[in-house]
Amino acid sequence: MSHELKTGGDRGYIRIATEEAFGTREIIDTYLKMIADGTADKGMVSLWGFYATSPSERAVQIMERLIDLDDMRIKNMDAAGVDKAILALTAPGVQPIKDVELAKRLAYEANDTLAAAVDRHPDRYVGLAAVAPQDPQWSADELRRCAGLGFKGVQINSHTQGEYLDNPKFAPILEALVELDWPLYIHPSPPPDEMMGSMVDAGLDGAVFGFGVETGFHLLRLMTAGVFDRYPSLQVIVGHMGEALPYWMYRLNYMHQAGVRSGRYESIKPLKHDIPYYMQNNVYVTSSGMAWAPAIKFAQQVLGEDRVMYAMDYPYQYVPDEVRTHDNLDVSDLTKKKLMQLNAEKIFKI
Repeated sequence: MSHELKTGGDRGYIRIATEEAFGTREIIDTYLKMIADGTADKGMVSLWGFYATSPSERAVQIMERLIDLDDMRIKNMDAAGVDKAILALTAPGVQPIKDVELAKRLAYEANDTLAAAVDRHPDRYVGLAAVAPQDPQWSADELRRCAGLGFKGVQINSHTQGEYLDNPKFAPILEALVELDWPLYIHPSPPPDEMMGSMVDAGLDGAVFGFGVETGFHLLRLMTAGVFDRYPSLQVIVGHMGEALPYWMYRLNYMHQAGVRSGRYESIKPLKHDIPYYMQNNVYVTSSGMAWAPAIKFAQQVLGEDRVMYAMDYPYQYVPDEVRTHDNLDVSDLTKKKLMQLNAEKIFKI
């Protein structure tokens, strides 16, 4: 242990954790009903069939921490020196729920639950809205309602039953985000069945690999489908150090441009800018689950130090010592303050 973790800015910055999850008992019970009646996909069976039923210490502890929005969470934030948490409904949200009216009700009630928690702890929590993209217009209206509740953005748990936000049907959601000047946090979900393949059999479907593959695919689709050309002010946040895309950025750009020149794919058309431009102007990444100095510094180098933010990934990866990894980075004081505080304050307007 190199130093004591305290809140209050004793190291020249406060710490804002930007990808922190909560859940509601009713939503988790809905997942279990879907698993029981056979309507859940492979990813939900693997993810929530474990966390919601396993007697293992990890699962039980995560469930307790996930639902708590008061004393336990605040105590754990204090122990890790985290001043503020950006809270959002845990994956996969209500997006896999086939009963659209039920999905909308659960999202609405989850937003009210989070708004009440933010009201109880206004100096510690910032809320991101949940929506049911199954009904894009309702979701757009819910974003506007949540703006009135003091929320600062939206989290969408990647695909919605195999559909992605570059689909024109989701335009009302993106238009509402531009109108509100809100960021979109794309959080991982288990890959849809058509992508899953043998990942579950290999034990690689979740955060270890499958989440990153699926979410990186989603973000890349937004770029290559021209979403940022249509909505140039739209800002998208992804976690886990960019779901590997910063590391691949050179090759992604080279091969995308080769595909445009060759006309190989009907879906790949010329864009106004190249892949690095969108990554450096429309994308933020967070360090959730990636407390690794080389990766953090690489992302700062290729995306810019204004585009990288701290996150913990509570309660799924609650390791207070990982905070020290960020505190001890060999970067300038200003760069570190941007990582831990300033970039989050800017994008979430807090």
